[in-house]
Amino acid sequence: MKFNVKYVPLLLFSALAIGVVLGGMLNFPNTADFVVKNNSKTKLNKLIDFIDTEYVDDVNTDSIVNLTVDNILAQLDPHSVYIPASDQQEVMESMKGNFVGIGVNFYMYKDSVAVIKPVENGPSAKAGIKAGDRILYADKTQLYGRKLPTDSLFSKLKGTVGSDIELTIYRKSERKKLKVKIKRDVIPLKSVDAALLLNKTTGYIKINRFAETTYKEFMIGLSKVKQLGAKSLIIDLRNNGGGYMEEAIAIADELLPDKQLIVFTKSKNGNIDKTFATAKGNFEKGNVFILINENSASASEILAGAVQDNDRGAIVGRRSFGKGLVQREMDFADGSAVRLTIARYYTPTGRSIQKPYSKGNEAYFKEAETRFENGELYQKDSIKVSDTLKFKTKKGKIVYGGGGIVPDVFVPLEMEHGNESTVYLLQSGIVGNFVFEQLDKKRSAFKGLSFDQFQTKMNVSDLYFNAFQKFIFGNGLDLNFGKSKSLVKRYLAAEFARQLYGESYYYEIVLKEDAMVKEVLNQK
Repeated sequence: MKFNVKYVPLLLFSALAIGVVLGGMLNFPNTADFVVKNNSKTKLNKLIDFIDTEYVDDVNTDSIVNLTVDNILAQLDPHSVYIPASDQQEVMESMKGNFVGIGVNFYMYKDSVAVIKPVENGPSAKAGIKAGDRILYADKTQLYGRKLPTDSLFSKLKGTVGSDIELTIYRKSERKKLKVKIKRDVIPLKSVDAALLLNKTTGYIKINRFAETTYKEFMIGLSKVKQLGAKSLIIDLRNNGGGYMEEAIAIADELLPDKQLIVFTKSKNGNIDKTFATAKGNFEKGNVFILINENSASASEILAGAVQDNDRGAIVGRRSFGKGLVQREMDFADGSAVRLTIARYYTPTGRSIQKPYSKGNEAYFKEAETRFENGELYQKDSIKVSDTLKFKTKKGKIVYGGGGIVPDVFVPLEMEHGNESTVYLLQSGIVGNFVFEQLDKKRSAFKGLSFDQFQTKMNVSDLYFNAFQKFIFGNGLDLNFGKSKSLVKRYLAAEFARQLYGESYYYEIVLKEDAMVKEVLNQK
């Protein structure tokens, strides 16, 4: 496994906004009117037919149509996109919040499907699958030694609820093969990664995207931290690219008093649709802090904007992505879909946070790179906002439109620990792969350790720090961690904790020295 050093500073920026998805269908005109009034559209259909029936060589006209659709949408805006049928199922599962399968996190390691960890209480865990197991066969299909792409592996392991699959596994720790029968079931794809207390009165909830189940997950997390004594709440939206607008609105409703404006949308014909908070609300009192960064987008910006414009709490971090366009998804008969921008949304003060896209899609997405170059990620004074896009909240606070949510409290990238490449690398999947490989060599080194004992073990030793530095050099990345030792050790310990103990333990370690969290706790 080799990595190109050029991509490292932009790892986080590659996770662009998923986009806001609204339900409903377009009302298409009837066929007679369509033929008479839309000559250019008829011309396009006829051209495809001519190629299909008359062209000298065999041509896959479906691929031509896909290219045509992509080219047409490229003339609109960066978030109007075509989703091929082959990708649609994965997209919908992610946004639905679950899929049907066996419930394992796996990693392709040396041409074998290695189980990182079975999903807690999932079918595999109940059947006795363990971390480190290799899946050799799914029924009679060989999985090892074939370099199968991830989507092919998923297709072998997924199925219908209640259907059986027999796995042949190799258990390295016992050096033996086993056959395990598993009954497939619904596996949740969590959008709330953690809900915990940072101190006796401060709750923390991390949301990774806004899917169909996000509001429900948030409410479970909110109930948990309140029962533990939370009087203040931190909602972490860093690297959250968005998703369903309604889920963000529902969460905002829990924070805002009755009749406060949450968001409004404006369509092409000028129709305005306003959404207000209702009388219900489980956290309308108590301090609220929203953490954002350059990859917080779309629905994340709706929630942050509602809190900021209503003077309900403080926005902490760095300027968000800047996506203020609303999409509706329309399905085609072949299973593909188009996600089309149908409106703009505005925060309660009336500001659009959509950044410009008149220079084309490439320049639009490369705007993230310029934030490094102009120093914006390190100094708040470097944020470029237009004086003409100033707005005032009811309490007189100045807020800005025209390109993301500008935080109330700026927190720079963690440069004091090293360069930005190191920071983004540590938040990528590379760390998880390294940790799995280390555990796979000697999982027994952690057997029977309590979490406190584990932390002591990780803190006093540089064994894994040195091994990770060697791993990075060996994979072609010229990154020296000498000036970032404490940061690297913290993320390594956190990833070991995630794979050994569970997701919440990852955040328990990472957040102790998190710059944005420390800024919030210092303000209180």
